[in-house]
Amino acid sequence: MAEQKSQTWEWIKAVLIAIGLAVVIRYFLFAPILVDGVSMMPTLHDQNRMIVNKIGYKVGEPQRFDIIVFKATEEKDYIKRVIGLPGDHIEYKNDVLYVNGKPYKESYLDQYKKEATDGPLTYDFTLEEITGEKTVPKGKLFVLGDNRRYSKDSRTIGAVSIKDVIGKANFVYWPMEDIHMIKKPQ
Repeated sequence: MAEQKSQTWEWIKAVLIAIGLAVVIRYFLFAPILVDGVSMMPTLHDQNRMIVNKIGYKVGEPQRFDIIVFKATEEKDYIKRVIGLPGDHIEYKNDVLYVNGKPYKESYLDQYKKEATDGPLTYDFTLEEITGEKTVPKGKLFVLGDNRRYSKDSRTIGAVSIKDVIGKANFVYWPMEDIHMIKKPQ
């Protein structure tokens, strides 16, 4: 009888430890997220399921072209690409991104640019024209969806506070045919 109680107690401890580890991993390290919409096409597809790395930005800062998840409203998280970092001047001209006057190639948009026969994928603008700021404010990020024509991003919601960033999108795990690590463009 004592041996059975001991074995039962060991099972209970193992289950409690497993639940505790799952909670710690889920809330502090990594979290699943569902892509809701087409604003990140062609990189991410509607209904993709992803893993978000929550610890990466606890030890480092977001980098240009990272795909991040952030708290957009109390009940809604957005997934977008970091284009501008604090202090950056952002401009789009003739479908080319300029950061601090330097042109950047956005290879993840090549397919969409070829298909966009009715005008540019990203319309011309400067940061100042759409936000009233000459540079991305301190503690903020300028983010865009990859599907530039159909994305609610910093062009409409303004710069995103770094404090609202939940984490970096690292891995698509569902559906099976879309499984891949998210790589930063060169």
